[in-house]
Amino acid sequence: MTIKFAGAGTAKEGSYIIIDGVACKVVGIQISKTGKHGHAKARIEAIGLIDEKKRELVLPTSDNIEIPIIEKKTAQVLSITGNKANVMDAETFETFDLVIPEELKGQVVEGCQVLYWLILDEKIMKQIKA
Repeated sequence: MTIKFAGAGTAKEGSYIIIDGVACKVVGIQISKTGKHGHAKARIEAIGLIDEKKRELVLPTSDNIEIPIIEKKTAQVLSITGNKANVMDAETFETFDLVIPEELKGQVVEGCQVLYWLILDEKIMKQIKA
């Protein structure tokens, strides 16, 4: 699992963070002003990259948040069985199964190149490489 840390106040829309052990994409952030005795708070709304569930996180802007390091890799499709594709990594020649997303069904065929992301030890197919 490859992660790094950054201050909660540095999160931007479109960036990636980890909430409850799940990698998410930030879709909204609000930063409140400091109170008389308090700290500025960040309210971060994010959507899970794998399960697409909405999550929220409220914490002081000085606290650290975890940021996943996403590896983007290429693989070749060897075979297709149902909604899964058996693929071979272009660099390591490792073979494994990837679930074919709904938007790519019908486009993924044997022999084509796909782009997949390695996020927190999970692999997800993102697009077809032309």
